[in-house]
Amino acid sequence: MLASLASVFSLMVSTLLMMVGFGLQSYVIPVRSVAENWSTLTVSVIATGYTVGFTLSCVVTPKFVLRVGHVRVFTALITLLSIAILLCGLIVDWRAWIVFRAIAGFAISGSYLVIESWLNERVTNENRGLLFSLYLITTMVGTIGGQYMVPLGDPTNTSLFMLCSVLFSLALLPTALSSSPMPAPPAQAKFDIPALFRRSPVAVVGGFLAGALSGAWLNLGGVFTQKIGLSTAEGATLLASLLTGSALSQIPIGRLSDKIDRRIVMVGCGIVGVISCLVMSASIGSQPAVLYIIAAFVGSVLFPIYALNVAHANDLAKPNEYVETSSGLMITYGLGTISGPLMVGPVMDRFGPAALFLVLAVYFALYGGYAAWRILRREQHKGLVVKTDFQATSVMPTPGPDVTSPAAQQAAQEPLIDDDTVPAWENPRP
Repeated sequence: MLASLASVFSLMVSTLLMMVGFGLQSYVIPVRSVAENWSTLTVSVIATGYTVGFTLSCVVTPKFVLRVGHVRVFTALITLLSIAILLCGLIVDWRAWIVFRAIAGFAISGSYLVIESWLNERVTNENRGLLFSLYLITTMVGTIGGQYMVPLGDPTNTSLFMLCSVLFSLALLPTALSSSPMPAPPAQAKFDIPALFRRSPVAVVGGFLAGALSGAWLNLGGVFTQKIGLSTAEGATLLASLLTGSALSQIPIGRLSDKIDRRIVMVGCGIVGVISCLVMSASIGSQPAVLYIIAAFVGSVLFPIYALNVAHANDLAKPNEYVETSSGLMITYGLGTISGPLMVGPVMDRFGPAALFLVLAVYFALYGGYAAWRILRREQHKGLVVKTDFQATSVMPTPGPDVTSPAAQQAAQEPLIDDDTVPAWENPRP
């Protein structure tokens, strides 16, 4: 086990530094935007640039990795991250920031791919749980740590932007200088969203709504904290509280969904999300400690729900469809992250910061409501459900499936199993 940890030590250090930079930039960007008196709609448009770049990278980055390899691509992407955040500090114009944030979104998404590809090369069935738990803890600690760096500087000048660039550059060193073997080239992952929808509409619709929820919060949560009068330290604590709630709830939610119909768990998450968001909206002006507790409840369902959709879709997929399923869901999620800020921004401009959680409550209601509707429409049970294991996700879901592991590549090449020999699925059209 110690040998396994040693083999990914440099990778974890790179991940930690990158996520510290990610947490810092994800908070300093909205804080600086508010300081520039840009409207929430303008901030939403800037955020859309980020999500468009993030989604585009899901498709494009694997092609670059095939051509030049993981390390060279990772080096280029981290360089782009450093350049993008420096340009945000040098050219403070919202139109330019759309482009800079698109570059950052493209780079961070591709960096996730490289890091997780490398990690998947090092794991085995015996240490997978430990190493991925360590990875999730690393991403969480790094993100929260980066958010708490904002109060240490002044977002109205270039100091925090420069610090963020330094962190990204430092993240390159451990991986670039590592002597560990390079990951195998990824398999080409295709996606067919219409076919995925026919197989599992609740996974596709839920994945889109999960993207809208996380996209709205990740890009406008910092604006919310500033608009309601929290200090940067208090705002960082509120953001950290939401992430902490997510970290604590992912495994219990996943284990529950492994035992019962995942769609029932989706309905429950939707109900918790609606109630907690409505309470948060009504609690603006309360003591910060009250807001932190409510934010933890919001976070307990905001990020884990995407993993529910992935697990449910894989339950209904054959082994040779896992890569295609995960790719299609990631694109669906990306489209949701694009729409989320664009929908929420104008509403916040019109009705104030409390409207953020009112819109999130609507998204949660749609999420849970659609899952409930699909439960009512399911066909009679024809046998036992064959479930895949639930796997928790990091702060931002990864830009693609594990397409680099030998198992994934073999599954992608396996012929379809004869329909007469496959187990009867619980819900042929859930």
